[in-house]
Amino acid sequence: VLSTSVKLKMVKVRAKDLRGKSKDELNKQVNDLKQELSVLRVAKVTGGAANKLSKIKVVRKSIARVLTVINQTQRENLRKFYAGKKYKPKDLRYKKTRAMRRQLTKHEQGLRTHKTMMKMRAFPSRKYAVKA
Repeated sequence: VLSTSVKLKMVKVRAKDLRGKSKDELNKQVNDLKQELSVLRVAKVTGGAANKLSKIKVVRKSIARVLTVINQTQRENLRKFYAGKKYKPKDLRYKKTRAMRRQLTKHEQGLRTHKTMMKMRAFPSRKYAVKA
């Protein structure tokens, strides 16, 4: 069983405070919060005080915040890694819509078939001199 100092020192964490921390610090904080949550859940079963029961929600939300920051920083680093590459993992690509993803690119839209090119060469558009 943890001491009361661990239970009471955790307060609502803010995402802006977490962004500067390293991944190890964030993982340590998640573990501390999870440990505190388990202590609070034991207190709930054994009939703890009302302030402990209300703290369960705060701790759960704090865990979610820390995990969100971890995920965001991880994705941001992956985006930087794949920035200039030809291929990206599917979860980092722009979603848009299925139809938009399958649309021809501007380059592909401008291309002409061999048959069209031969016709254009054989029958160029005529130029007329208009008499004023």
